[in-house]
Amino acid sequence: MTSGTEHQRVRPMRADARRNYERLLAQARQAFAEHGTGASLEDVARGAGVGIGTLYRHFPNRYALVSAVFEEAVRDLLARSRALLDAPQPCAALVAWLREIITHASEYRGLSRALMSAAQDESSALARCSSPMREAGQALLSRAQRVGAVRGDVSIGDLLQLTNAIALAAEETPSDPGLADRLLHLTLRGITTSPPPGA
Repeated sequence: MTSGTEHQRVRPMRADARRNYERLLAQARQAFAEHGTGASLEDVARGAGVGIGTLYRHFPNRYALVSAVFEEAVRDLLARSRALLDAPQPCAALVAWLREIITHASEYRGLSRALMSAAQDESSALARCSSPMREAGQALLSRAQRVGAVRGDVSIGDLLQLTNAIALAAEETPSDPGLADRLLHLTLRGITTSPPPGA
């Protein structure tokens, strides 16, 4: 997973630059939660008390900023996936993790759409951020496939795209809070060899 520009990963930031970076991230989290990932970057910079040039020095494009904001959620989801690898029911563990992805995606309007686009552009900052997610999901999926609970022809890429599509559908239909769970249930019935636990 990466965040910021390449030189920041190689060379530590000065204290003032680090403060600006943290203020920008905090402001972006708030803006994305309130207005979606298409929120004005100028407003993000203004809210953080810096100029737009400072924002672009830390985050060369919108995807880089979205990726950095998403990293906190990714860390949580990766930790959760590792814990679920010890769950006694592999299929239930996979279902639980997919539900948590939908929950995290719902915190930032526009994130699901951005993740779906990033899957088609492996060079983007957001795609690099999502790569560990694919690896974590693959471990849970493979475990469920080994015990025969999930069909062998199901790929983690397709499953994550479906999960993001469900999160996007739920985002676009806020009047139906049960929609995401119903769509996930239908998806899981299509990929499992028997009724999925917890679906």
